[in-house]
Amino acid sequence: MAHRAGPKTPSGMLTDLYQITMAYAYWKTGITTTEACFHLYFRGNPFDGGYSVACGLAQVVEYLEGLGFTAEDTAYLATLTGSDGAPLFPDAFLEWLAGFRFTGDVLAVPEGTVVFPQEPLLRVIGPIAECQLVETALLNIVNFQTLVATKASRVRLAAQGDPVIEFGLRRAQGPDGALSASRASYIGGCVATSNVLAGAVHDIPVGGTHAHSLVMVFDSELEAFMAYAEAMPNNAVLLVDTYDTLEGVRNAISAGHRLRELGHDLVGIRIDSGDLAWLSKRARELLDTSGFEGTRVYASNELDEYTIESLKDQGARIDVWGVGTKMVTAYDQPALGGVYKLSAIRTPGGEWEPRVKVSEQTAKVTTPGLLRVRRYTDADGVFSGDMIYDELVAPASPCVMVDPADATRRTSYCGTDEAEELLVPVFDGGRLVYEVPPIAASRERAIEQIGHLDPSHVRLLNPHVYKVGVELGLFERKTALILVARGIAEG
Repeated sequence: MAHRAGPKTPSGMLTDLYQITMAYAYWKTGITTTEACFHLYFRGNPFDGGYSVACGLAQVVEYLEGLGFTAEDTAYLATLTGSDGAPLFPDAFLEWLAGFRFTGDVLAVPEGTVVFPQEPLLRVIGPIAECQLVETALLNIVNFQTLVATKASRVRLAAQGDPVIEFGLRRAQGPDGALSASRASYIGGCVATSNVLAGAVHDIPVGGTHAHSLVMVFDSELEAFMAYAEAMPNNAVLLVDTYDTLEGVRNAISAGHRLRELGHDLVGIRIDSGDLAWLSKRARELLDTSGFEGTRVYASNELDEYTIESLKDQGARIDVWGVGTKMVTAYDQPALGGVYKLSAIRTPGGEWEPRVKVSEQTAKVTTPGLLRVRRYTDADGVFSGDMIYDELVAPASPCVMVDPADATRRTSYCGTDEAEELLVPVFDGGRLVYEVPPIAASRERAIEQIGHLDPSHVRLLNPHVYKVGVELGLFERKTALILVARGIAEG
């Protein structure tokens, strides 16, 4: 299917000012050829959950392929001044920016992969200024889409196999946020979106019903339903709660009989208010006793995974869930909090030198090296743990990992579980070497990956913590660097 181009966003200019000022500092001091390694990761699963779903890589690819600064961009940057009124950037640096292109290497976790705190979702290696200039945009893309894909995955699990349609366009954070949210919701497990632009741009199935206003335009609800049924005989889902919900169901049934005369059928009814559990049960009874056993009951109205789980527990007879605001805005946690941290540098012709950032908070202490992630799967096909390791250094014990929050907790996978590398090559020397899969394949991957987690990791409340650790030798080197940084040991 041909894809329509989405809304254009700035490329090199989609950044914080301090990324450009740091790039200028590197340029000014002549170290733009110094190589750096950065990792993008997050520190805690959102929504107090047990897992996250990686999302946004396709947009990362588009961004890096188009990365650059136009003449209009550099002209704007030339107008920026410092506290003394002098230009922030000299013409020679702006000329350097005008020729800027991404030439680095990128490894990434494929979209739809389940991921966990502290492990890299992206690894970027290249000239230091390049790595710095891409930081903000990469975080913007991956943070939001991973957050929403995770929320959608949780909603899909709560629906227990029922279809979930994303209805969030009107409540999303602006047009660009809506487009990204629709995409991420689909990868997370929704079957369709109401967002027509997202359908056109990202090849997502679209679906929807009608609004209360259509019913209110006509003199009676039945007249409105008849008109809509004749206009959309092959797509008739009727919103029944404008006035009296159960009377609305009866009017929908009358319209359904008219549809059958036209050679079609009533696809569904939608309830958007009231006691959804009680109303859906009564609606199901009315439909079934009238011969409309195949007509589906849709529900909407500020739904999220917790409400859906509660409705399921109450025996609600809902077949399709329309979820909007609380999914596309990640209502109960509006940001993932992903970070992008330097872990190693090297001068031309030199060796990689590890770098570590220390903090009073253990979770904010970074891990040095050129990191990879190895996932272990047990004999039953269940993901059993992820080990972070440094590809440059032979491990002290290749299958023993340490819990970074408690060094006394160690796990050995020696000869017991199968291993898979999570990070795959995406760019090599600025050249794209990765074939971005169709969005439907990323959605299928997310659903399949969730199926490999132990149920204790996917429950909504108090999930069991999935094991993520640091390879033993890397943990020891990290500890030594932290001691040096704190002046406790000799370097």
